[in-house]
Amino acid sequence: MAAEGFRGPKQVWNAFLWSMKGLRAGWRHEASFRLEACLAVVLIPLGLWLGHGGVEKFILILAPMLVLSAELLNSAIEAVVDKVSPEFNELAGRAKDMGSAAVFVLLVLVVLSWALILGPRLFG
Repeated sequence: MAAEGFRGPKQVWNAFLWSMKGLRAGWRHEASFRLEACLAVVLIPLGLWLGHGGVEKFILILAPMLVLSAELLNSAIEAVVDKVSPEFNELAGRAKDMGSAAVFVLLVLVVLSWALILGPRLFG
């Protein structure tokens, strides 16, 4: 249930702690998240270094961050589906496949954004 009334520093701090707990769970239990996080650790500083201007830098760091967010959401979907429906179910399988597809689409976005921004500089 949503909190009612004033949300002060304590509630903001608690939300931060829950977010850190979610990141730790993603790191501990999801090999794909660990791999994508390592990729982001490399790509984000590179994007800040190689991007010309604020917009390019923003695009080059946004794409890997979106992948991490989608991977966490995909992992959450998979965990809930596995809890609710441990036996095979077509709808459960479809939900998991669609979550995986969302991550894939964002990985394609990483490749396209990096290629379109940096490709002409490297090969032009």
